Amino acid sequence: MNQDVNSWRGVQAELLRRINEREWVPGSLLPTEAELAGEFGCARTTVNRAMRELAEAGLLDRKRRAGTRVALHPTSRVVLDIPIIRQEVEQRGARWHHALLEQRTEPAPTSVTSRMDLSAGTKMLHVRSLHFADNHPFLLEDRWLNLAALADAETVDFGKVTSNEWLIQNVPYTTGDISFSAISTDADTASLLEAQEGEAVFVVDRLTWNEREPITSVRLTYAPGYRLNTRV
Repeated sequence: MNQDVNSWRGVQAELLRRINEREWVPGSLLPTEAELAGEFGCARTTVNRAMRELAEAGLLDRKRRAGTRVALHPTSRVVLDIPIIRQEVEQRGARWHHALLEQRTEPAPTSVTSRMDLSAGTKMLHVRSLHFADNHPFLLEDRWLNLAALADAETVDFGKVTSNEWLIQNVPYTTGDISFSAISTDADTASLLEAQEGEAVFVVDRLTWNEREPITSVRLTYAPGYRLNTRV
Protein backbone atom coordinates (compact mmCIF):
# COMPACT_ATOMS: atom_id res chain seq x y z
CA MET A 1 0.00 0.00 0.00
CA ASN A 2 1.09 3.57 -0.66
CA GLN A 3 2.37 4.80 2.70
CA ASP A 4 1.68 8.48 2.10
CA VAL A 5 -2.10 8.45 2.47
CA ASN A 6 -2.51 11.49 4.68
CA SER A 7 -3.05 13.70 1.62
CA TRP A 8 -5.64 13.35 -1.08
CA ARG A 9 -2.86 12.79 -3.62
CA GLY A 10 -1.55 9.89 -1.57
CA VAL A 11 -5.02 8.38 -1.34
CA GLN A 12 -5.51 8.92 -5.06
CA ALA A 13 -2.24 7.15 -5.82
CA GLU A 14 -3.28 4.14 -3.75
CA LEU A 15 -6.72 3.96 -5.36
CA LEU A 16 -5.14 4.22 -8.80
CA ARG A 17 -2.72 1.41 -7.92
CA ARG A 18 -5.58 -0.89 -6.96
CA ILE A 19 -7.36 -0.14 -10.24
CA ASN A 20 -4.24 -0.60 -12.38
CA GLU A 21 -3.25 -3.84 -10.65
CA ARG A 22 -6.80 -5.17 -10.98
CA GLU A 23 -7.41 -5.49 -7.26
CA TRP A 24 -10.55 -3.60 -8.21
CA VAL A 25 -11.73 -4.81 -11.61
CA PRO A 26 -13.92 -2.73 -13.97
CA GLY A 27 -17.49 -2.55 -12.66
CA SER A 28 -16.60 -3.54 -9.10
CA LEU A 29 -18.10 -1.61 -6.17
CA LEU A 30 -15.61 0.28 -4.03
CA PRO A 31 -15.72 0.59 -0.24
CA THR A 32 -17.50 3.68 1.03
CA GLU A 33 -15.67 6.92 1.74
CA ALA A 34 -16.05 6.27 5.48
CA GLU A 35 -14.60 2.77 5.14
CA LEU A 36 -11.64 4.00 3.13
CA ALA A 37 -11.02 6.88 5.52
CA GLY A 38 -10.93 4.38 8.38
CA GLU A 39 -8.53 2.12 6.47
CA PHE A 40 -6.17 4.97 5.55
CA GLY A 41 -6.49 6.81 8.85
CA CYS A 42 -7.41 10.08 7.18
CA ALA A 43 -10.39 12.40 6.99
CA ARG A 44 -13.37 11.43 4.88
CA THR A 45 -13.01 14.71 2.97
CA THR A 46 -9.53 13.58 1.90
CA VAL A 47 -10.95 10.40 0.40
CA ASN A 48 -13.76 12.36 -1.22
CA ARG A 49 -11.29 14.67 -2.98
CA ALA A 50 -9.24 11.73 -4.26
CA MET A 51 -12.29 9.87 -5.53
CA ARG A 52 -13.74 13.00 -7.11
CA GLU A 53 -10.53 13.59 -9.06
CA LEU A 54 -10.52 10.01 -10.34
CA ALA A 55 -14.20 10.27 -11.26
CA GLU A 56 -13.58 13.47 -13.21
CA ALA A 57 -10.76 11.70 -15.04
CA GLY A 58 -13.13 8.89 -15.99
CA LEU A 59 -11.67 6.11 -13.86
CA LEU A 60 -14.60 5.92 -11.44
CA ASP A 61 -18.38 6.06 -11.87
CA ARG A 62 -20.05 7.72 -8.87
CA LYS A 63 -23.80 7.63 -8.38
CA ARG A 64 -25.73 8.88 -5.38
CA ARG A 65 -27.15 6.01 -3.32
CA ALA A 66 -25.59 3.47 -5.70
CA GLY A 67 -22.00 3.94 -4.56
CA THR A 68 -18.78 4.24 -6.52
CA ARG A 69 -17.63 1.68 -9.07
CA VAL A 70 -14.56 1.29 -11.24
CA ALA A 71 -15.47 2.52 -14.72
CA LEU A 72 -16.09 -0.30 -17.19
CA HIS A 73 -13.77 1.20 -19.83
CA PRO A 74 -11.57 3.56 -17.81
CA THR A 75 -8.62 3.84 -20.15
CA SER A 76 -10.71 4.62 -23.20
CA ARG A 77 -11.99 7.74 -21.41
CA VAL A 78 -9.16 8.66 -19.11
CA VAL A 79 -5.71 9.13 -20.46
CA LEU A 80 -6.12 8.28 -24.12
CA ASP A 81 -9.07 8.64 -26.40
CA ILE A 82 -8.75 5.12 -27.85
CA PRO A 83 -11.86 4.32 -29.86
CA ILE A 84 -13.22 0.86 -30.43
CA ILE A 85 -12.86 0.53 -34.20
CA ARG A 86 -16.13 -1.39 -34.52
CA GLN A 87 -18.00 1.47 -32.85
CA GLU A 88 -16.21 4.07 -34.97
CA VAL A 89 -17.43 2.33 -38.13
CA GLU A 90 -20.96 1.86 -36.80
CA GLN A 91 -21.16 5.51 -35.73
CA ARG A 92 -20.51 6.41 -39.36
CA GLY A 93 -23.65 4.47 -40.29
CA ALA A 94 -21.79 1.53 -41.83
CA ARG A 95 -21.75 -2.18 -41.10
CA TRP A 96 -18.48 -3.39 -39.54
CA HIS A 97 -16.64 -6.69 -39.77
CA HIS A 98 -13.00 -7.68 -39.71
CA ALA A 99 -10.60 -10.29 -41.03
CA LEU A 100 -7.66 -11.63 -39.04
CA LEU A 101 -4.63 -11.65 -41.34
CA GLU A 102 -1.96 -12.80 -38.91
CA GLN A 103 -1.56 -13.85 -35.27
CA ARG A 104 1.76 -15.27 -34.23
CA THR A 105 4.52 -14.90 -31.65
CA GLU A 106 7.81 -13.76 -33.14
CA PRO A 107 10.77 -11.47 -32.44
CA ALA A 108 9.64 -7.88 -32.78
CA PRO A 109 11.57 -5.55 -35.09
CA THR A 110 14.02 -3.11 -33.56
CA SER A 111 11.78 -0.22 -34.58
CA VAL A 112 9.20 -1.56 -32.12
CA THR A 113 11.39 -2.82 -29.26
CA SER A 114 13.49 0.34 -29.12
CA ARG A 115 10.42 2.57 -28.78
CA MET A 116 8.98 0.32 -26.08
CA ASP A 117 12.31 0.13 -24.21
CA LEU A 118 12.50 -3.65 -24.66
CA SER A 119 15.52 -5.78 -25.48
CA ALA A 120 16.28 -6.29 -29.15
CA GLY A 121 14.68 -9.46 -30.45
CA THR A 122 12.07 -9.64 -27.68
CA LYS A 123 9.33 -12.06 -28.71
CA MET A 124 5.96 -10.38 -28.94
CA LEU A 125 2.54 -11.30 -30.26
CA HIS A 126 2.07 -9.87 -33.74
CA VAL A 127 -1.55 -9.35 -34.81
CA ARG A 128 -2.67 -7.92 -38.14
CA SER A 129 -6.35 -7.33 -38.89
CA LEU A 130 -8.26 -5.66 -41.68
CA HIS A 131 -11.39 -3.78 -40.66
CA PHE A 132 -14.24 -3.17 -43.09
CA ALA A 133 -17.08 -0.67 -43.40
CA ASP A 134 -19.89 -1.92 -45.64
CA ASN A 135 -17.54 -4.48 -47.21
CA HIS A 136 -14.99 -1.81 -48.11
CA PRO A 137 -11.59 -1.68 -46.37
CA PHE A 138 -11.65 0.84 -43.51
CA LEU A 139 -8.26 0.39 -41.85
CA LEU A 140 -5.36 -2.02 -41.45
CA GLU A 141 -4.47 -2.69 -37.79
CA ASP A 142 -0.85 -3.84 -37.33
CA ARG A 143 -0.21 -4.49 -33.64
CA TRP A 144 2.56 -5.82 -31.39
CA LEU A 145 1.62 -6.95 -27.85
CA ASN A 146 4.11 -7.24 -25.00
CA LEU A 147 3.57 -10.78 -23.69
CA ALA A 148 5.47 -10.01 -20.48
CA ALA A 149 2.59 -7.70 -19.57
CA LEU A 150 -0.20 -9.61 -21.32
CA ALA A 151 0.13 -13.25 -20.34
CA ASP A 152 -3.43 -14.05 -21.48
CA ALA A 153 -3.04 -12.57 -24.96
CA GLU A 154 -1.62 -15.73 -26.53
CA THR A 155 -4.77 -17.67 -25.66
CA VAL A 156 -7.16 -15.15 -27.24
CA ASP A 157 -8.62 -15.84 -30.67
CA PHE A 158 -8.34 -12.44 -32.30
CA GLY A 159 -10.38 -13.71 -35.19
CA LYS A 160 -13.39 -13.61 -32.86
CA VAL A 161 -12.58 -10.43 -30.95
CA THR A 162 -10.22 -7.78 -32.28
CA SER A 163 -7.06 -6.95 -30.36
CA ASN A 164 -8.27 -3.34 -30.26
CA GLU A 165 -11.51 -4.22 -28.49
CA TRP A 166 -9.96 -6.89 -26.24
CA LEU A 167 -7.31 -4.50 -24.95
CA ILE A 168 -9.78 -1.69 -24.25
CA GLN A 169 -12.06 -4.04 -22.35
CA ASN A 170 -9.41 -5.94 -20.39
CA VAL A 171 -6.17 -4.01 -20.01
CA PRO A 172 -5.67 -0.72 -18.14
CA TYR A 173 -3.48 2.06 -19.54
CA THR A 174 -1.97 5.04 -17.79
CA THR A 175 -0.08 6.82 -20.54
CA GLY A 176 0.81 6.66 -24.19
CA ASP A 177 2.29 8.34 -27.25
CA ILE A 178 0.28 9.02 -30.39
CA SER A 179 1.55 10.36 -33.70
CA PHE A 180 -0.32 11.15 -36.90
CA SER A 181 1.18 11.11 -40.36
CA ALA A 182 0.60 10.45 -44.03
CA ILE A 183 2.54 7.72 -45.81
CA SER A 184 2.73 6.37 -49.33
CA THR A 185 1.37 2.84 -49.52
CA ASP A 186 3.55 -0.08 -50.51
CA ALA A 187 2.18 -2.77 -52.80
CA ASP A 188 0.89 -5.03 -49.99
CA THR A 189 -0.86 -2.27 -48.07
CA ALA A 190 -2.31 -0.76 -51.23
CA SER A 191 -3.77 -4.13 -52.21
CA LEU A 192 -5.40 -4.63 -48.80
CA LEU A 193 -6.86 -1.12 -48.69
CA GLU A 194 -7.94 -1.07 -52.33
CA ALA A 195 -5.63 1.86 -52.96
CA GLN A 196 -3.12 2.70 -55.67
CA GLU A 197 0.46 1.80 -54.84
CA GLY A 198 2.18 4.96 -53.64
CA GLU A 199 -1.12 6.65 -52.77
CA ALA A 200 -1.02 8.79 -49.62
CA VAL A 201 -3.02 7.43 -46.67
CA PHE A 202 -3.59 8.57 -43.09
CA VAL A 203 -1.71 6.70 -40.34
CA VAL A 204 -1.94 6.65 -36.55
CA ASP A 205 0.99 5.21 -34.58
CA ARG A 206 0.27 4.60 -30.90
CA LEU A 207 2.24 3.17 -27.98
CA THR A 208 0.66 2.58 -24.58
CA TRP A 209 1.99 1.82 -21.12
CA ASN A 210 0.54 0.82 -17.78
CA GLU A 211 2.71 2.81 -15.37
CA ARG A 212 6.25 1.88 -16.57
CA GLU A 213 5.30 -1.35 -18.31
CA PRO A 214 4.93 -1.21 -22.11
CA ILE A 215 1.69 -2.79 -23.31
CA THR A 216 1.30 -2.46 -27.05
CA SER A 217 2.48 -0.73 -30.19
CA VAL A 218 0.03 -0.37 -33.04
CA ARG A 219 -0.07 1.23 -36.47
CA LEU A 220 -3.50 2.00 -37.90
CA THR A 221 -3.42 2.65 -41.63
CA TYR A 222 -6.68 4.03 -42.97
CA ALA A 223 -8.10 3.56 -46.44
CA PRO A 224 -8.01 6.56 -48.81
CA GLY A 225 -10.61 9.20 -48.09
CA TYR A 226 -10.61 8.80 -44.31
CA ARG A 227 -11.26 11.95 -42.31
CA LEU A 228 -10.44 12.32 -38.62
CA ASN A 229 -13.25 14.02 -36.71
CA THR A 230 -12.76 15.19 -33.13
CA ARG A 231 -14.05 17.73 -30.65
CA VAL A 232 -12.40 20.03 -28.14
